[in-house]
Amino acid sequence: MKHLQIDPNMKALWPATRVGCFQYSVQVEKKNEEMWKYLKKEIFKKVKDAIFDYGVNEIPNIKESRQAYKAFGKDPSRYRVSSEALIRRIGQGKGLYEVNTVVDVNNLISIQSGFSVGSYDAGKIGAELIFRVGRDNETYKGIGKDEIKIGGLPVLADDEGAIGSSTSDSERAMITEEAAEVLTLIYSFSENQDLEQAMEYGKKYLEKYAGAKDIQRWIV
Repeated sequence: MKHLQIDPNMKALWPATRVGCFQYSVQVEKKNEEMWKYLKKEIFKKVKDAIFDYGVNEIPNIKESRQAYKAFGKDPSRYRVSSEALIRRIGQGKGLYEVNTVVDVNNLISIQSGFSVGSYDAGKIGAELIFRVGRDNETYKGIGKDEIKIGGLPVLADDEGAIGSSTSDSERAMITEEAAEVLTLIYSFSENQDLEQAMEYGKKYLEKYAGAKDIQRWIV
C-alpha cells in the first residue's frame, strides 16, 4: 500500500487540505456502457442544476478549491481545478471524453462531488508520496499536453518528482489498459463532510463500473 503525507507547508497555507485514497486491483476496460447511461441520465442533470443554482465558481467544493489555489499563489481562473473544468464542459454542452473505465469513473466521482480526482498507475510511482505545493519553475509533461508549469499548484510527487496535480496530471503514471493496480485520490480543500460521502459512493462506482477489487481506502 502506498504511503501518502500532506506537506506541512501546504497545511499551513490551507489547513482544510485532505486527500481521500483508494488503492485497488483492476482490469482496465475501454468503456462501461452502464456507467455512461447513468452519467448522462442522472449526473449531467444534477450538474446543470448546480450550475443554475450557484454559478460554476460557487458550486460547493469547487468554491473552496479556488480559494485554496489563491492561497497557494495560483490564479484559479487560469489554472482551473479539474472538477471545475469538467463541469464547465458539461454546462457548455460538450460532454466528457471517453477514456477508459478507471478514468471515466474518476471523472464521475469528480463531477458529482466537486472535488478534483486523480488516478495513477501504482506500478509506475514510488511507495512514498507527498501532496505539496509545486515549486518555482517546476514542470512536467501533461496528458495530451505540452510541459505544464506546476509551480504554485497542488502537486502529488514521489522521490522522482511530480506525478500529478488537482489541475492536470502527468503522462508518467497515466492510466492505460495495461494498468493492473491503481491509486485513485480525491483532493479536498473543504471543511465539510463531503469527502467522506465521496469515499462511500466512490467505492461503489469503482466496484460497479470499473471492476475494482481488493479496495483499500483511507483519508489523509
